[in-house]
Amino acid sequence: MTAPRPRQDPLRDPRFFTDPYPTYDQLRARCPVQRIPTGSGGHHAYLITGHPEAREAFTDPRLSKDTARFFAERPSNRDLHPAISRTMLASDPPAHTRHRRVATPLFTTGRVRALRPYIARVVDNLTTAWQPGKEVDLVAELALPLPITMICELLGVPEPDRAELAAWSHALFDATDTNIVDAASHRIGDYLTDLVDTARATPGEGPLHSLVRDCEEGDLDRDETVSLAALLIVAGHETTTHFIGNAVLALLRHPEAFDRLRRDPDLIPGALDELLRYDSPVSVATFRHSTEDLSIGGTGIPAGFPVLIAPGAANRDPAQFPHPDRLDLDRDATGHLSFGHGIHRCPGAPLARAEAETALRTLVTRFPKTRLAIPAESLTWRRTRLTRGLATLPLILS
Repeated sequence: MTAPRPRQDPLRDPRFFTDPYPTYDQLRARCPVQRIPTGSGGHHAYLITGHPEAREAFTDPRLSKDTARFFAERPSNRDLHPAISRTMLASDPPAHTRHRRVATPLFTTGRVRALRPYIARVVDNLTTAWQPGKEVDLVAELALPLPITMICELLGVPEPDRAELAAWSHALFDATDTNIVDAASHRIGDYLTDLVDTARATPGEGPLHSLVRDCEEGDLDRDETVSLAALLIVAGHETTTHFIGNAVLALLRHPEAFDRLRRDPDLIPGALDELLRYDSPVSVATFRHSTEDLSIGGTGIPAGFPVLIAPGAANRDPAQFPHPDRLDLDRDATGHLSFGHGIHRCPGAPLARAEAETALRTLVTRFPKTRLAIPAESLTWRRTRLTRGLATLPLILS
């Protein structure tokens, strides 16, 4: 099956960053798997926008996550730090299996349950100065510091360093300048290398010492330990920040849904899947490439091409979710792909859900008549195709 091909990269249009869903709808209507231009260098990739096709692609072993293998055969002027370019997200089994064996126990249901009182204390500390009538930026004052505090606490990152580490992580998702991305990767990689080396050289019982021991027992070497720490920092807060911000905005734009959660906050855990589906914090999943010729959704994909799976598009596939542009808290949205699917499904999902639940519960119970401080159309969105999130979310507390 041959699909019509866009003439320009549809994922770099300024309108895409503000609202990707019309673009996704148009692409999916043409063909749920199609070849698109990427960047301005004459390169192409295959973009997957349909839900069944995305689920299939997530589990197809012929789509490799080993980016080092892909770029080893292609000239590139990129200069990513190895801690960023060779994480668990950029590997296949058996290397991926070793990394995941260490990462998964950090986020078990029991571990997250034990963390819930601490999550609540962090949220209380962040919102203690909030008062009715005050304007706050939900992103800067809650959605960003909550997850970065949690993941840095898990890793034992000193508190004075956390804001700078978050800023470097933020820069990693810049869609406008690869030099900014590469430079940020080295700042993160160098910082975490020093942190891991210090923990390896000095006895201790802190969180990072525990992670180092887990890595050694899991047959991860020093560089792999650094890369796992980097992944936990970057993936552990960036998407959760957007999860919280997108969810609050969706509820404020659907006041009947916000009011329903205000009247019964115990509905919040069940509403999280629909909020994740409605405006996914992961718009396009991280890089894959075809290692041999294959076919997905009836579209042939030759060997050697990048393949981009778009959970943001798949979550709005009307064949899977009727009336997908409607926020429906009664919908069974458990089939959403915002955390991925298969062996690369996000291991930190339980922690992200707990953080979002606590943040939303605080907002709807303490400030049940909160409203946007500016029109929704005036909000600024991050310019990145990988994640979807707000730069700021100014609110009037009430």
